[in-house]
Amino acid sequence: MYRVVLLNDDYTPMDFVIAVLQRFFSLGTEQATRIMLKVHNEGRGICGVFPRDIAATKVGQVSAFARQHQHPLACVMEENR
Repeated sequence: MYRVVLLNDDYTPMDFVIAVLQRFFSLGTEQATRIMLKVHNEGRGICGVFPRDIAATKVGQVSAFARQHQHPLACVMEENR
């Protein structure tokens, strides 16, 4: 299993991060806001834990969506130990 993690940057708007969490991770507004604040305050936030293929797909989707909207939002996957 792999964690999908969003990394903080100084340019991506908070509202965009919330929209990403809702769109690609099916989170409600409250939970998405909580994760966004964790990314903002702690530098990273876990979006979810998935099998490797699904995690890789989500990282690709989020990265492409951020690029499409010209935001430097970084999304990575890490082995869940």
